[in-house]
Amino acid sequence: MLAKRIIPCLDIKDGQTVKGVNFVNIQNVGDPVELGALYAEQGADELVFLDITATHEGRKTFKDLVRRIAREINIPFTVGGGISELSDAGALLDAGADKISINSSAVRNPALIDELALHFGSQFVVLAIDARGDDTGNWVVTVNGGRIPTEYELFSWAKEGENRGAGEILFTSMNHDGTKNGFACDELARLSESLRIPIIASGGAGTMAHFEEVFTKGKADAGLAASIFHFREIAIPDLKHFLRERNIVVRI
Repeated sequence: MLAKRIIPCLDIKDGQTVKGVNFVNIQNVGDPVELGALYAEQGADELVFLDITATHEGRKTFKDLVRRIAREINIPFTVGGGISELSDAGALLDAGADKISINSSAVRNPALIDELALHFGSQFVVLAIDARGDDTGNWVVTVNGGRIPTEYELFSWAKEGENRGAGEILFTSMNHDGTKNGFACDELARLSESLRIPIIASGGAGTMAHFEEVFTKGKADAGLAASIFHFREIAIPDLKHFLRERNIVVRI
């Protein structure tokens, strides 16, 4: 059995790590370089860096900041935000990223997934999907940091992304984001059952038990969280020992 991964996420705005609830009420939580180094030291399996306003503001991700973070860590590093063409991805790879995450740009130009996978390899491409569910169980894909709903539906879009060459799906439930009430396990399990590529769960982590649930009931391959790590509510070594005691395979 492959080890389940624990992934801290650094949402970056104006060069600082921030966190909100349901994608709003943003507050500053610290320096991304220091936090990245701390999580690598604590035993995080990977790190995700998302420039959350790059697309909305019509600019590129901060390559200099990516380079500074990459110097301080020794774990895989995924970068997203403002990536709309091959040259953007190449620049981030050169700056130290191991993988790139695309979201809004892929919705607007699905062929970008094919181009990136063909040029760099599927293992380099993470398709991030921010979606909001309604009372009828319909999950609408959104863009621009959750600001704009689209005509895409979560499960069909994830399958198209896989078929086009994405190597992983990073699914964030906007309904659960920042609430600390648990992950969208039913939807994650459905994604896991319908796709062959790994699923990263995001949105809703609040307790260690939520990670146990997302790996068992949700069948996710990785659990991503932000505020519980940023605010020192859960330490990564403690979380991994908790999961191992419950027979969930993790790297210690």
